Amino acid sequence: MGDYGRFLALLASALLVGFVSVILSLVWVFHYREGLSWDGGPAEFNWHPVLIITGFVFIQGIAIIVYRLPWTWKCSKLLMKFIHAGLNTIALILAIVSMVAVFEFHNAKNIPNMYSLHSWIGLAAVTFYSLQLFLGFAVFLLPFAPVYLRAVLMPIHVYSGLTIFATVIATALMGITEKLIFSLKNPAYSASPPEATLVNCLGLLLVVFGSLILWMASRPHWKRPREEHTEVLRPIGETPEGTEVESTMTHSSNADKSDLRINTEAARKQNLKFDDAGQRSTM
Repeated sequence: MGDYGRFLALLASALLVGFVSVILSLVWVFHYREGLSWDGGPAEFNWHPVLIITGFVFIQGIAIIVYRLPWTWKCSKLLMKFIHAGLNTIALILAIVSMVAVFEFHNAKNIPNMYSLHSWIGLAAVTFYSLQLFLGFAVFLLPFAPVYLRAVLMPIHVYSGLTIFATVIATALMGITEKLIFSLKNPAYSASPPEATLVNCLGLLLVVFGSLILWMASRPHWKRPREEHTEVLRPIGETPEGTEVESTMTHSSNADKSDLRINTEAARKQNLKFDDAGQRSTM
């Protein structure tokens, strides 16, 4: 894997930014809003930004790059598929719970539902994310889909996943801005009170997190290698278990076989040269 150190630096940065984003969302709702509860009041609505940032942004981002973690390449592809699907399932569940909290709060306060662009795009993102997860289970996790179908759908699956993730980031930015505009009256949002500054910083962190995830997910040289090319990462000088004795016993025979293959290959190349020369002489 090329640029291993840079990948680790980007991964650590993404994890730090994502974690700080979750913490800032909690600081926002507990320090400036009414906290968290499930009583139909404003505190129930606060579950919406917290769960979206925690699940639909942070956990989904980790699910996107989980295949890129080099220390997981020694794990089977099936296990990594289950981890990828599990993280995405958790993200979807948290997103659905956050939407339920919004609808219950709106209905309790007689506030109209689904009238803003934020709500339209957000519902579309959850819908397509659910479809993406279902098709991922059906095509890539269950052993029924033919290989050619998986090969055709894989680029679409990857592209749609990254598109949904970017859409979620954009929708979250729209949502927190909308919340500030509606909530901040005295002083107003335009006066840049401390709450507005905090939430604006939260929005910047979401953009940075999304950019880091998309960058790591789009670099081809950080892609998980094929199963037959996967190498287990070991400390320098460490011998794989169960191979030391075998290597000692078969060293001579392997060397002989290697020499035989080299000689055979050299002879084959020499014959090809002769044939090629003979063809050129008759032209």
